[in-house]
Amino acid sequence: MTEPTYPDAPPPQYPGAPPQHPTVPPQSPQGAPQYPGATPPPYPGTTPPEHPATAPQYPTAAPPQYPTAPPPQYPTTAVPPQYPASAPPQYPVASPQYPTATPAQQPPRIPAQGFAPPQPPVLDRTVDIDPHTGRIHLAARQRGADATAIGQLVFQLPHFLCSLLVIGIISMFLAAPFNYLLIGAWIASGALVFHRPTEKLLARYLFRMRPALHSELTRLEPIWHQVTAKAGVSPETYDLWIEDHKAVNATAAAGHIVGVTRYALETLPDAQLAAVLAHELGHHRGGHAWATLLGYWYSMPARIAWAAFRIAAVIAFRIASVFSLLGALVVGLVSVVVVVAVALSFPPLLLVLVTPYLLAAVGRRSELRADVQAAELGFADAMIEVFHGFLRDEEQALAIAARENGGRAVRPGLGQRLLSSHPDTHTRIRRLEDWRAAAAAAAR
Repeated sequence: MTEPTYPDAPPPQYPGAPPQHPTVPPQSPQGAPQYPGATPPPYPGTTPPEHPATAPQYPTAAPPQYPTAPPPQYPTTAVPPQYPASAPPQYPVASPQYPTATPAQQPPRIPAQGFAPPQPPVLDRTVDIDPHTGRIHLAARQRGADATAIGQLVFQLPHFLCSLLVIGIISMFLAAPFNYLLIGAWIASGALVFHRPTEKLLARYLFRMRPALHSELTRLEPIWHQVTAKAGVSPETYDLWIEDHKAVNATAAAGHIVGVTRYALETLPDAQLAAVLAHELGHHRGGHAWATLLGYWYSMPARIAWAAFRIAAVIAFRIASVFSLLGALVVGLVSVVVVVAVALSFPPLLLVLVTPYLLAAVGRRSELRADVQAAELGFADAMIEVFHGFLRDEEQALAIAARENGGRAVRPGLGQRLLSSHPDTHTRIRRLEDWRAAAAAAAR
């Protein structure tokens, strides 16, 4: 499009000054367009107007990204396809991991859908150990002294007399009032056996035991509560201690301590561990523990004096043998004369020669009575299982001893069997089997 021409005469619409022809095209105002109904003329060398009349980027139609129809991901159906009306298979009616009964009491409940999960092997096959004891009905007789406990005290009497002689000899070196005070204090010291702090010292330094840890009590206490509940005994009457020994064993120490080896705690199943604890409780209820400890307490001065005499005799014999053989023989002869003279001057001391055999026989009897008391509480089968384990250990020990002895069997002699405080394992099993048969016959 060309630029319009103008006539020589001034146009009437421009009075005054002649019209100017600017070199720069006039700017269009930002309001309404200068040329209505037509597009404005282009101006070379300049940019087009910044604000066109019609904005092409804002169409009057609805944008395509906002459709009026509902989105496809939200169907109008009432039930979504991923949640059917039937119960989903991953939520069975009965949960297999939370059975209503412990595996030791009832077989696992099979869920409505699926299968029963594998259960760990059940070690308790002879008795139920219920962790919920409930109310304990205490017996009228918590403890006492049976015939074996009385026998222990009677057969310890020679040791008591020997200790009294030793204390009397020591008191001769004291003044008049103090010698009697020494004898009276030693006789009264037997009451310390029933003093709990003293019992703990004896258990720690004499029996080599220690108090049970919290992790050990976590397993021991529920089983112990079951045993005491069956016996009608308060569980707080006794303290549970541990002996760090690699053998299945337990001890009724003093008057209020029940000790068990850490090996037994870690290896025995609950039923067998309960049977072992019931056996030791039988010792306490029969008075075997305090009678044994009381006899040992009163025999201690005589034992100390006898040990000191033997050490002195051995030292004198070795010193004399350095100089001559005759001197060694003289020392040995003097030692024998002293022992015989003391024994003849105090005849009850001769009973000390047979007392160890009598005490061993009473000890074997007390072990059998404790086995029967454990069986009366319902642990006969578990005790028999424990003794069968003892038999296997004994057979292995005999096999090792025979291999070290050139293939010849090593058996304990008669003197060793007579001095043993425990009966042989076969006798204990046979006694429990006889009791079980008699109980079954009485039940019929």
